[in-house]
Amino acid sequence: MSKVEEIEAVIESLSEEEYVRLRKWFSEKDWEKWDKQIAADSESGKLDFLIKEALNEKAKGQLKEL
Repeated sequence: MSKVEEIEAVIESLSEEEYVRLRKWFSEKDWEKWDKQIAADSESGKLDFLIKEALNEKAKGQLKEL
């Protein structure tokens, strides 16, 4: 049995409360990873095109108020 299969079996045996707690933990880990990736992309300049695009739209008077 692989590690993933072992983990799946344990997850199947969790109580509802434990399962909800695990889902929350897993979701938070995903968001942490996403936040780190966005920060790295921003620092490296990969997202600079978004700033340029926004500035161009602003210069054209085509930005919408939020």
